[in-house]
Amino acid sequence: MKYRKTEEAIARLTPEQYRVTQENGTEYPGTGEYEHNKEPGIYVDIVSGEPLFASSDKFESGCGWPSFTKPIVPTFINELTDHSHGMIRTEVRSMHGDSHLGHVFNDGPRDKGGLRYCINSASLRFIHRDDMEAEGYGEYINQVEEV
Repeated sequence: MKYRKTEEAIARLTPEQYRVTQENGTEYPGTGEYEHNKEPGIYVDIVSGEPLFASSDKFESGCGWPSFTKPIVPTFINELTDHSHGMIRTEVRSMHGDSHLGHVFNDGPRDKGGLRYCINSASLRFIHRDDMEAEGYGEYINQVEEV
């Protein structure tokens, strides 16, 4: 599958999705569609469709955004130093879509590597495990927990 940023994909974004992915915005904590999603599946870039995070790596961090311990394909994540808001943080962007996803922090579960990928729901599209094969993501089903 070819993952890329297209004008058509950008045109389909809601104002909030555009603000987050294209203008480095952040959702208000606790407002994201996927913060409490417990369904099995994967989260892909809303712009390019590249697979980013699996439900099996999602955890409740209490931070107000969906949190993951690791990406599905590490090379699909770019990490950049972010000096905004008077802080030094590590911004997370998708490789092919160049979408702003959120930030990664070192306060995740120690037994899972210690990272917390704090991700805006507006930058993601969830694909349920039952739909992954039909949508072309069958090779990633092994990343999703059995229920």
